[in-house]
Amino acid sequence: MVAWALLFPGQGSQFPGMGKDIFEAEPSVRELFAHADEHLGFSLSKLCFEGTEEELKRTEITQPAILTVSSAYGAVLQAAGLTPDFVAGHSLGEYSALVFAGAVSFKDAVRTVHFRGKYMQEAVPEGQGAMAAVISDDTALIEAGCREASAAGVVSVANYNAPSQIVISGKKEAVDRAVEVLKGKGLRKIIPLKVSAPFHCALMEPAAMRLRAILDHIDFKDAAIPVVTNVDAAPQTSGKVLRDSLERQVPSPVKWIQTIEFLKARGVTRFVEVAPGKVLSGLVSKIYPEAEVISLSDVSALNSFLGP
Repeated sequence: MVAWALLFPGQGSQFPGMGKDIFEAEPSVRELFAHADEHLGFSLSKLCFEGTEEELKRTEITQPAILTVSSAYGAVLQAAGLTPDFVAGHSLGEYSALVFAGAVSFKDAVRTVHFRGKYMQEAVPEGQGAMAAVISDDTALIEAGCREASAAGVVSVANYNAPSQIVISGKKEAVDRAVEVLKGKGLRKIIPLKVSAPFHCALMEPAAMRLRAILDHIDFKDAAIPVVTNVDAAPQTSGKVLRDSLERQVPSPVKWIQTIEFLKARGVTRFVEVAPGKVLSGLVSKIYPEAEVISLSDVSALNSFLGP
């Protein structure tokens, strides 16, 4: 029996029209979109199907939109009786993983990520934060460069995405200084990212504190499937631990390399990414080239995966 993991994408995977194909093809998921509209108090489904790229880029819209589309695909997989050995999600995607694993209801998750996006956006005034992708596999050198630049303010690794893609985040002046330091150490390929806030660094602490007030009022159950969390890159099933991990996740780095390496060590050889997008499939292929990677990025791919 092949061990496999189901992966859920995070912010950046959105695109105009996402989810419309599964909404039209699978009557069973239409109630999910209706629940999202009801619990958010606005038509998220219309924004997914007809919204512009700019509208979908708004963090408080992006997060519930991706969660809803991912959960729709996940619901179809569950209806087909498919149960992975592990689930994991990249940042926001961890909420989708928790919904699939039965640790939190979709209703609670979609409302929470709407406010999560809003709080993360509001934690740092626009223009005061920055992020940059460092194209290098020298993690230790990047971490040291951030420490050296921290005299200018908060700057640290935000995403361990792949061996050749480490993202740093923090106060704009500190990130600029870190880029100078790293270039001085021979790391020439560093790409500034067009982001609305400096995610997954200590500047997000205010967002984590505001999020806590919501998480404290949600009924977290023990997960039916082990969830490999971003903050620890380790499997958890305890509802309390998973709730705490979501709060810790906001100001902490996403340990995606470590997550895939953990799954590899546990014998996982097949990774299945649900819609929207194919971002995680690309990252997994860089981390674990021998793995079988399947992207369910549209209804056609989903039907092919499920078979006749």
